[in-house]
Amino acid sequence: MQREPGSSDDESKGSFQKRRKVTESSEEIERRLESLICRVGEKSSSSLESNLEGLATVLEADLPNFKSQILQILVLCSYQLPEKCTIYTTLVGLLNVRNYNCGGEFVEMMLRELKRLISTNQFKFAQFMIQFLSDLVNCNVVTPSSLIALFNSFISITRQDSLQSRKDWYVYAVLASLPWVGSALSEKHSIEVSTIFENIRMYIIHRDKSHREFLRVWSTDDPHPQEEYLDCLFAQVCKLRDDGWIEDVIIRPYRAFPVLANALQHDLPDFVVPPHIAEGSVYPIPQVIFRMFDYTDCPEGPLIPGNHAIERWLIEEQLRSIVRTFNCDKKECASRLLGYPGRDKVPLNHMIVECLMGDIFRLPESPYPLVMYAAVFIELCKLQPSMMPQVLAIASDMIYERLDTMNITCVDRFVNWFSQHLSNFQFRWTWEDWNDCLSCDPASPKAKFVKEVLEKCMRLAYYKRISDSVPPEFAPLLYNEPKISFKYDFKSGLNLSQEERAAYTASQRVITAIKTKCKDDELIIILEEIHQEEASTDGTTFCLPRLEVFLQSLLFLAQKSFSHSFSALYKFHKVLKWAGDGEEGKIAILSITKDVWKNHPQMMLVLVDKMIRMQIVDCASVAKWLFSPKMADDFTRLYVWEIMHSTIRKMNKHVQKLEVELTEMRGKSQISEKKSEDEEDDIMRTYNIFAPNQTDLQRMQDQLDAANGEQKKLFLIIFQRFIMILSDHLVRCESNKTAFNSPWYRNTIQRLQEIFLLHKDTVKKYMATMENLLFTMDLDTRILSVFKQFASVVN
Repeated sequence: MQREPGSSDDESKGSFQKRRKVTESSEEIERRLESLICRVGEKSSSSLESNLEGLATVLEADLPNFKSQILQILVLCSYQLPEKCTIYTTLVGLLNVRNYNCGGEFVEMMLRELKRLISTNQFKFAQFMIQFLSDLVNCNVVTPSSLIALFNSFISITRQDSLQSRKDWYVYAVLASLPWVGSALSEKHSIEVSTIFENIRMYIIHRDKSHREFLRVWSTDDPHPQEEYLDCLFAQVCKLRDDGWIEDVIIRPYRAFPVLANALQHDLPDFVVPPHIAEGSVYPIPQVIFRMFDYTDCPEGPLIPGNHAIERWLIEEQLRSIVRTFNCDKKECASRLLGYPGRDKVPLNHMIVECLMGDIFRLPESPYPLVMYAAVFIELCKLQPSMMPQVLAIASDMIYERLDTMNITCVDRFVNWFSQHLSNFQFRWTWEDWNDCLSCDPASPKAKFVKEVLEKCMRLAYYKRISDSVPPEFAPLLYNEPKISFKYDFKSGLNLSQEERAAYTASQRVITAIKTKCKDDELIIILEEIHQEEASTDGTTFCLPRLEVFLQSLLFLAQKSFSHSFSALYKFHKVLKWAGDGEEGKIAILSITKDVWKNHPQMMLVLVDKMIRMQIVDCASVAKWLFSPKMADDFTRLYVWEIMHSTIRKMNKHVQKLEVELTEMRGKSQISEKKSEDEEDDIMRTYNIFAPNQTDLQRMQDQLDAANGEQKKLFLIIFQRFIMILSDHLVRCESNKTAFNSPWYRNTIQRLQEIFLLHKDTVKKYMATMENLLFTMDLDTRILSVFKQFASVVN
């Protein structure tokens, strides 16, 4: 800062001393405290112990004025930054030594927050908070006996008549906390700990595990077992107990503070487990543990922990905590993953890849969008270009080799991720290593996977770019170039039949009319002259020949881009609805669109989506079309199921939107009724004029009922069609004495599972109806088992 002209150093010094000291405002102090607390444990030139000691001193000085703020920040850090759990428990322990009452208030706040998290279905945060409370025993903040009482209150849920998913979570919360506190509890309360283990063991033995087959990524346990998550964690904790509770993953900074050993402890307040709410409680669904690597896959360097080593679970949990915290920042997420503190003890790259791949393939859905994982993998490859791409290539080869037993939903995700990854690395891959797919049955998983990957890559680039990127021998696996197939594009000199000549003439008339910007009514008059003798007799204006001439011609003129096609549909919306009137007409619109764009799946995907939005077709007609005989050849292709799930999601979002609108209208109506009791000012009377009345509410309720009816109809159509085609296949195989377990059957039965899983919350509403009408006891057990397995997942 420059001095004013003519001023001396002494004068400057004197004026500086006379300035009034600027004090921090309360908000600035709170922000400073939050920054100090949240950043403790980050990279620093000082040791962690000295940083904790210094921070405890700072917080102690601010406790008289900012106690509630400090405690609230610590409570939030306890479950929002779980990777630093032991750091914050040590900090709380130091504060408890210096201010006993402060420690007691913190414990009470933790229990209140735990109840709130469980009541609001934030179960992952609640699990982290229970782990934090457990580690407070090590810091002599909480008494071991009161923690055991808390654990017993959780275990008692297993003896109640309640949902298995609810019981599972409370058992899992206890098991997930024992690695932190098991040693301290066993030292003084070994009998009580043994009782907890025995109660958990008996529960795990008798619990239903039929969901395992429904949620596993691979159908076989070779080479790695696909264990049920609660079984696996229990085995890991039991092994830890047998090993004397010795592990080297959890950092324990409180060991550096002997002063904590003499601290006064607090009993946890009595905790009443929040009751189950039938319509409000949503518990985590069970999982099957994903395994890809073992010690044989890491010949150099440290070995990967065994499947039942607690270190395997602890490291995976910490890696997932990093992803959870930094999922919105791909660069920071990748950097934090590679900077994991225990990277010298394990083959970190293999564990990162296995952890992220496990999340990608997790059923029923990944924790985060696929594009997030793709972006993180790209950043990991950039940060470690000599190591990470090699591990990722090994993982991709391993998954490819196991495609025959891989769940079809996971295969789709592998297709999507792998094509995105290739698009960021110039589509380079050692395709020669996958030559075995060339000699496979075209319907086999490996051949279909490569074909779908190449088709997805074409969406991300263009046909020639991809055809030049693969070896010549892979050319048969490339789908046709995505060009339009116009039915009336006859070459000159061909001998046309009278019918073909008439269709060509009609198409040219339609094309000329569209090019001359004719009005809708004029175009309808032209179309009415086409095949009048085949006009519908059911009261609709649908006639297949005229619809085909019109829609083929319209899409041919609009073939240049997506935008041109959208504009054409908007411009001739009225004509299209007239020509495709009725349910049969809507299915015909979709079939004709497929004929035109049979070589361009992406165009089909976006056009069907646009037609639903414009109400040219409805969701039920899309489902019927996808199951129609005309789509049989493409039934196992990925784009068909992209259309199916997009249609279902669109229907579900429509119902959810109406539910939200109805709830808001009811809220406004109640406010209006309250205000009507005291209408002294004009503002209240004005509000009542525009507030929804009973007629508005009834109209909205009718719309919601109609939407629910359409949604129910959609799912009944889908499941009915599944049952029909699967039953026909099984009967045909039985009569022909052929094996039923063909690639088509495995694909189709897994697609049925996929519909259940990906739309579980909606399907659950109609389970009683489906059980009475479709999934009855006389149904083939191979189909009925899918419904029963789904019921075990959601109950």
